[in-house]
Amino acid sequence: MKRTVGILLDHETFMGIRSRKTGYERIRFYEKAAGELNLKPFYMSLRKISGATASGYTYSSGKYRLVKRPIPGVIHNRAMVLAPYWSRKLKKLARSCIMFNRITRFGKYRIYRILSRSGSLRGYLPETMKYSGQNLKRAMRKFGDLYIKPTSGSVGDGVLKISRKESGRWEICGKKKKAIRRSAAKTALLIARYIGRKSYLIQEAIPLPQYRGRPYDLRVSVQRGGTGSWQVTGIVGKVAAKGRHVTNVAKGGKVRRCEQLFEASGLPVEETKSRVREASLEIAEYLGERLPHLADIGLDMAVDESGRIKFIEMNGRDQRITFGKAGLRTVFYSTYLTPLAYARYLMDNVKNKSGGPKND
Repeated sequence: MKRTVGILLDHETFMGIRSRKTGYERIRFYEKAAGELNLKPFYMSLRKISGATASGYTYSSGKYRLVKRPIPGVIHNRAMVLAPYWSRKLKKLARSCIMFNRITRFGKYRIYRILSRSGSLRGYLPETMKYSGQNLKRAMRKFGDLYIKPTSGSVGDGVLKISRKESGRWEICGKKKKAIRRSAAKTALLIARYIGRKSYLIQEAIPLPQYRGRPYDLRVSVQRGGTGSWQVTGIVGKVAAKGRHVTNVAKGGKVRRCEQLFEASGLPVEETKSRVREASLEIAEYLGERLPHLADIGLDMAVDESGRIKFIEMNGRDQRITFGKAGLRTVFYSTYLTPLAYARYLMDNVKNKSGGPKND
């Protein structure tokens, strides 16, 4: 008999299941993966949960049907929960089951601080600090290129890049493709006005390699699988759009197979992939020991112009679409299969005193 695995989705995604309009989420991949693992997906939304039961979708006889069922013993969280009310409801739900990836958004500076405590991982980190006027002036004296980023933003929103030119003036690249140049003092003043009271950080810019004149970095899917251990499910490159300083696909970036990018940059392909994979696993394992429930993340990594591996940031809910856009269909599917294999592992290996699942 198939066992039920819960998949918690954003409400908008959940509501699109019946019409099969679920945005980045590939529901058919969940169905295929669950079939391989003898599981039955139960798609849920926090808004449809009441007490120990939930109204959710299951697939049968070629249709998605809304049914009411007990809360599954194991749930993979794919929802982005930020509002306090829903955060409290999510926390309450997690007490009644095993829920992995309970938190899907982490502050960038928090992740940097955790990783910087490890001597072995520090070499992967660009220097990063909280934004303040004093820190910005200090960073501008030390570095020629800096990123100014929201501490909890996504898809490249709100990211500025500033670069010191030979004239001593600073070039500011923001949302608009056309950059402006100002003195150091004027640059700091403009940035302060732009940020206002919002929470930002300052990060040393990694000198990224180029592909056809455009910088690129890497998205690495790192997940726990059927043995409970971390694995690298896939690596894909993201190339910035012309004139852009961010590589995000949502900002016009293009995806390319990492092998193609490494070869174009004169990097040894297999060796570089191996080093990226090793660094990504080290980072995921270290974070997994310090952030409960972590099991399915996307790391933005880079190989700088000198061939050194660098960590940029962690995504607590990797949309995985980059693998599909790069034509890596097998890898794309595996990013759905692997966390469900981890759910199966939890069902088989994590039990409480009453014989049911306990919290991870």
